[in-house]
Amino acid sequence: MNTLKDIKGIIFDYGGTIDTNSRHWAEVLWEKYAETGVPVCKQDFRNAYVHAERALAKHPYIRPEHNFHDVLAVKTRIQLEFLADAALLPKDNALLQAYGTKVTDLCYAYVLEVLDTTRPVIQQLAERYRLVLVSNFYGNIQTILQDFGLSDYFVHVIESAVVGVRKPDPAIYRLGVEAMDYSADQVLVVGDSFSKDIVPAKAVGCRAVWLKGEGWGDETTDDNLPDAIITDMAHLPALLS
Repeated sequence: MNTLKDIKGIIFDYGGTIDTNSRHWAEVLWEKYAETGVPVCKQDFRNAYVHAERALAKHPYIRPEHNFHDVLAVKTRIQLEFLADAALLPKDNALLQAYGTKVTDLCYAYVLEVLDTTRPVIQQLAERYRLVLVSNFYGNIQTILQDFGLSDYFVHVIESAVVGVRKPDPAIYRLGVEAMDYSADQVLVVGDSFSKDIVPAKAVGCRAVWLKGEGWGDETTDDNLPDAIITDMAHLPALLS
């Protein structure tokens, strides 16, 4: 029996779900660092990645009008400056800028390719369900959705920088359910992060599909908690039919 047959609305995560189809962004960035030939080891990159994420959480480097290419450029600049300050890369502004431009362009092209798979899924499901986006983001998710041709498919967008609540706090998913105007058990959450998507979704009473892929780090998981597990967004429509 399909336990998802009575779903009326779907809440989607954005980062790692729609834009990378189950890959953690750190893994995507590390892959593009390697393709670019940035001469650092993965642990040093990891430290730079964490530093940049913390900096972006504290400071308004990202503006509402920034598209995703802009976001990637800011992220990589902060990461590369951190590596140079730690004497892991030369303090050569032209070299750092060249690295940053190449990594940014490769990552942006990667997202455009992934969207060839995920955008049609969103489009198809928007014809049958109310869709809401719930994302930890920097205040510019609307610009990104417009840039990628996704803004028309979501009836509401809940963004952490706007509402003042971040995953894994279940409160951000309660806001998503309220935006649906359905009961929580009629709402399905789809996300790539077990701790930030699946756990809080189940905590508020939603059904949940875990887009399980290439994570980053030692996250404690339980395959029995989500209602279903997929490894590709393309599998979602068939799961719901």
